[in-house]
Amino acid sequence: MKQVFAGFRDFISKGNAIELAVGVVIGSAFTGLVNALVEKLIMPLIAAIFGKPDFDSVGNFTINGADFSVGAVITAIVNFLLIALALYFCIVLPFNKLREFQVKHSAKKPEAPEDPRTELDVLKEIQEALQAQNGTTGSGTHAQK
Repeated sequence: MKQVFAGFRDFISKGNAIELAVGVVIGSAFTGLVNALVEKLIMPLIAAIFGKPDFDSVGNFTINGADFSVGAVITAIVNFLLIALALYFCIVLPFNKLREFQVKHSAKKPEAPEDPRTELDVLKEIQEALQAQNGTTGSGTHAQK
């Protein structure tokens, strides 16, 4: 029994499970936001233009007592497209612009090119400069390049 609880604790404490839970909660809250946007703003706009907020009465027919509603399918397709448009323009597009802005302004400045000289080269240059300042010339292997 202890192993079962330990396994459950390990599962819950993993980042994936917690991120999934947060995603579900955010998704649920987001659903309310999108539904309100579509039902309270976009559908009334359609009703103002076409006289009805949906197309449920378009193309209805009955065959042998079975009712068919082409308009209900059209309404579902329009609702899907409206929700997709609302998501894209109100959430995805601004989020992508914000991400681009953050990446653009947080980019590291280019580093200065690395000096190709070695420490020995620098020391030789210092030695030559000191010798030139003192008016002496180098002798032996230390002054050779």
